[in-house]
Amino acid sequence: MVNNALLEALNVRVLGTGDRFLVLAHGFGTDQSAWQLVYPSFTPYYRVILYDLVCAGSVNPDFFDFSRYTTLDAFVDDLISILDSLHVHRCAFVGHSVSAMVGILASIRRPELFSKLILIGASPRFLNDGDYHGGFEQNEIDRVFAAMKANYQSWVNGFAPLAVGADVPAAVQEFSRTLFNMRPDISLFVSKVIFSSDLRGVLGLVKVPCCIIQTAQDVSVPTSVAIYLRDHLGGRNTIEMLDTEGHLPHLSAPQLLVRKLRRALSR
Repeated sequence: MVNNALLEALNVRVLGTGDRFLVLAHGFGTDQSAWQLVYPSFTPYYRVILYDLVCAGSVNPDFFDFSRYTTLDAFVDDLISILDSLHVHRCAFVGHSVSAMVGILASIRRPELFSKLILIGASPRFLNDGDYHGGFEQNEIDRVFAAMKANYQSWVNGFAPLAVGADVPAAVQEFSRTLFNMRPDISLFVSKVIFSSDLRGVLGLVKVPCCIIQTAQDVSVPTSVAIYLRDHLGGRNTIEMLDTEGHLPHLSAPQLLVRKLRRALSR
């Protein structure tokens, strides 16, 4: 898929005005609608680029190539292709969860494309490893995969409230909706790709300034991971703590997140 075909397949939209570009890239289990309470705050000042990851339920599942999306690199290819197709030469990039790591890899490949990376709920490795605390043991992850495979609906009903964390029923409902929209086999496949990823070895290659946004309590990403990122990414890095719980602050605390994003972008 190249150029216009890719833009159409991944539902790429460019909203707003201004001569600066801002990319909002969603994480696993959501689609670009996850930003609906966030992006209107930026369209007066930026041309905001929204797109769906190829695994999202809003994308025709026929576009998902199981032989291609075996690592995060294929998702990086998609991001860079989108920016090149839109003739974007420089942008600020906001990535949630897996898209934060896609942004990191893209900035290593094409550093001139990115003025800043804002990383929400980012993790270079979810599994514990020696003195590295990623938050999960392998046997815990294996149980998650087994649950997804056995009864996807039941897994979503249990996982969505845990991931949202904060007591915001509308956010749980919305996250559940987009998880249910994903085809279960694609959801499981991408989960395995994410949990087998280990980007710790390349963090030092990132020279673009990064702002790491971390909630006070995130079931998927311990605070120690945010500190690890700050200390190992190669450029100038800051951490902004969000006074809320959960892995999806753009759904559960959007205005709080908007204030942090504005601050990070103004630096």
